[in-house]
Amino acid sequence: MKKRVQGISSISLLGILLLLVIIIATGTGAMQMSPLQVIAILLEQAGIRLPVAYPEQMIAVLWVIRLPRVILAVLIGAGLGIAGASLQGLFRNPLADPALIGVSAGASVTAAIMIVLQPWLFAVHAGQSAGIWQSYAHNLVTFAGAIVTVWIVFRISIYGNRAIVAVMLLGGIAINALCGAFTGLMTYVADNEQLRSITFWTLGSLGGASWQTVAAVLPFVLVPLLLLPRMAPALNVFALGEREAMHSGVKVSTLKTQLIIYSTMAVAAGVAVAGIIGFIGLVVPHMIRQLTGPDHRVLLPCAALAGAVLLTVADLLSRTMIAPAELPVGIITAIAGAPVFIWLILKEKRTMTI
Repeated sequence: MKKRVQGISSISLLGILLLLVIIIATGTGAMQMSPLQVIAILLEQAGIRLPVAYPEQMIAVLWVIRLPRVILAVLIGAGLGIAGASLQGLFRNPLADPALIGVSAGASVTAAIMIVLQPWLFAVHAGQSAGIWQSYAHNLVTFAGAIVTVWIVFRISIYGNRAIVAVMLLGGIAINALCGAFTGLMTYVADNEQLRSITFWTLGSLGGASWQTVAAVLPFVLVPLLLLPRMAPALNVFALGEREAMHSGVKVSTLKTQLIIYSTMAVAAGVAVAGIIGFIGLVVPHMIRQLTGPDHRVLLPCAALAGAVLLTVADLLSRTMIAPAELPVGIITAIAGAPVFIWLILKEKRTMTI
């Protein structure tokens, strides 16, 4: 009972923190808005008017520019956080990361191919529909590349109608290396402008956020956010080992398949629209596990909330640190995440040696 109360408290506190971060991030930028102004503009859409003054231009900035970007950061961060926690539970390894099964590598190689072949592809699809094709083709193909890569890794790991986790990890390493080679090939044949595009995509950015982008990402992130926490009890049993989980009535093969599918959906959708954003799926579950313990019933929702908070803050820093220029958000998450991860490793090492 005490653990359940602590878990609810942790989820509630992170939820309140996320709400505060959303309000602050939405109001911060070239046109500064106070938290009261942000709340007043948002509530006005629901028919609730507060006695707070704000210019009409502020409404346009909030709804067209700021809020879609903040919501996209929340969705992608939550997807990366919960996917990382789920895969660490699946592999029973705190060092596991969504990139381990080829999501990022598959997305990278297809994105690089699209960038290099872009002039030819859009010349073929010339005409009135070319604008629509150009807007959505890159994201769709990148998402498909991530899905196909993970499917290949998953098929490699299948033996006797069940997925072998150790083989999946080795297959992921091999596919990552292969995709890295093809990405390098595309980088080699790219011209200066294409090379710049590939570089900025691999560094990650939320600069292209819009309500259309949010709508495209929402279903692929919302489904994992709703379904992965329902697998938390099975993951808790799975932590004891596959044999013990099977004896306890857990359908291990089904659990593995569903975890891979839902985690890939969440990560691939984010990577397709924002590029490579590292360390969220690796560090966030680690940090939450230190605070809440290994119970996945608490860990999964807390990892989603913490991932959303971390990426929203990182994106806020990326667009304000060197304004009016913008720093790629992947650089911010790497600079913040790597030292934290090193500290966690050193902490774990001390506990192992005692």
